[in-house]
Amino acid sequence: MKRELYLMLYNQAQADRSKALLSLDLLGNSGVGIGDHSTEDFYNNANDALTMLVDADDRISALKKYFTRDKEELLD
Repeated sequence: MKRELYLMLYNQAQADRSKALLSLDLLGNSGVGIGDHSTEDFYNNANDALTMLVDADDRISALKKYFTRDKEELLD
């Protein structure tokens, strides 16, 4: 895999992971995460954030597992 493609995919997954963690933190620790929404919205938002986190972690794991034989070359 070309370095540029690997980095784009890896960085996007890392960004999604960061967004998910921030969302879960806001929902769990700050009133700003709730706003004027119903509890059903809150539950859906929390579930969506968890799904995003799991997906991002899976993507990162897959990239590392299948495309880092030449890790130094990809990340240099």
